Amino acid sequence: MELGFLCRGTTTTTTLVVFLSLFICFIHVSSSSLYSELNPIKPRHSRLLRSAVQRETPTSQLSEIWTPLETQGWKPCDESINKPTALPEKSEGYIQVFLDGGLNQQRMGICDAVAVAKILNATLVIPYLELNPVWKDSSSFEDIFDVDHFIDVLKNDVSIVKELPEEYSWSSREYYALAIRDTRIKVAPVHATANWYIENVLPVLQSYGIAAISPFSHRLSFDNLPMDIQHLRCKVNFQALVFVPHIRALGDALVNRLRNPQHTTEEMGSNYLQEVTDADDNKNAGKFVVLHLRFDKDMAAHSACDFGGGKAEKLALAKYRQVIWQGRVLNSQFTDEELRSQGRCPMTPEEVGLLLAALGFDNSTRLYLASHKVYGGGARIATLKELFPLMEDKKSLTSPFERTLIKGKASLLAALDYYISMHSDIFISASPGNMHNALVGHRSYLNLKTIRPNMQLMGQLFLNKTMEWSEFEHAVVEGHETRQGQLRLRKPKQSIYTYPAPDCMCQA
Repeated sequence: MELGFLCRGTTTTTTLVVFLSLFICFIHVSSSSLYSELNPIKPRHSRLLRSAVQRETPTSQLSEIWTPLETQGWKPCDESINKPTALPEKSEGYIQVFLDGGLNQQRMGICDAVAVAKILNATLVIPYLELNPVWKDSSSFEDIFDVDHFIDVLKNDVSIVKELPEEYSWSSREYYALAIRDTRIKVAPVHATANWYIENVLPVLQSYGIAAISPFSHRLSFDNLPMDIQHLRCKVNFQALVFVPHIRALGDALVNRLRNPQHTTEEMGSNYLQEVTDADDNKNAGKFVVLHLRFDKDMAAHSACDFGGGKAEKLALAKYRQVIWQGRVLNSQFTDEELRSQGRCPMTPEEVGLLLAALGFDNSTRLYLASHKVYGGGARIATLKELFPLMEDKKSLTSPFERTLIKGKASLLAALDYYISMHSDIFISASPGNMHNALVGHRSYLNLKTIRPNMQLMGQLFLNKTMEWSEFEHAVVEGHETRQGQLRLRKPKQSIYTYPAPDCMCQA
């Protein structure tokens, strides 16, 4: 039984007894949660793990896994083909958007906002990023993205301003939070058409000179849009949105340290710009793979799967689910075995490590861990570290000074991970999600090797507790032959940001 149903104070007792009951309940939940995150977690696949640790990867398999993708017949379109026409002399008014979600969800919202401004012939105000309720991050657009570069790249496509003129300064987030306003568009449907914006938002612009759209997440269709609007969304995503200079510089330094391990932490200083400038990228540069683990507490709580942490972990996740989402996330009607066989369980660090080992990565692989806090901490990562001792992350690669630049800023941490992921030889995400989707699309656009785990296959393999390593390895390799960056053309309703061909790319 979930703890949420166990910890209920009785209404027939005194206030003091109720208080004590709730206090005891809180202590029980806290201790359960703490126990689940600190208690050593035993490997769930000991047979496979022992074989994986002792494996000897053939040189031919190692060479094949690191071989870059061949040309696939598609490339980014020549900018001259989609050269924008001159902007109309007069704008219809100002468009504001308020973006929630994490960095990669906001990124897609920014692209859509530019497209909507183009559809309406409006002037776009640099999008407002809402306070992230999970990570408590108040980073603004200007904190994350190079705003001058953004405006310059799009100057011939859309009129963009950093802030509203004085006459519209009243149109703020606080203004819309206090009451219903005529200038706020609150009813934009998910995946709205271009015509919806023309019929519902353009009149507001023409009446008031400004329209604020909130919420604005997934509010523009991926289908039945003019090709110039599709090309513009691609241009925003792949050209206009670059991170602020200090994130790019720090990212370059970390990539250099991953490729050249002789740069020890003792040599790290505040002048990482000089380090990157001095580095000889053409000599002795090693390869590395980025793993986006995506196994934080939120991810685990969203699933009804069993992750091997015992009753304490189940109890802690059930309570977290109840408190954070207040019943919006319910227990699944399926058993753990059924969920795994359907590929609906996120892989643990141990399981991702076994997948990588089976694909041919050996214990000399430089592995960069791109993740927020991993649920279960070091205990959960121990088996992954055993398989890949040369595993690094932001903390191990940066100096104390460098960490002060991004400390406590989840969006900047995610931006750094995104940048490093785009510069890696291989990228793999343990489970689908916004970062996975964004990077799969961006790396497809540049024809970079990206491994997409076959979640259903892996779930079924991990249910087999008697499988020998050779059989497991063969099944994994065979099941991922066509999941290593092979270009997939977008189908109706699929995201243009995950599947950039054919909308964002031209045939070579």
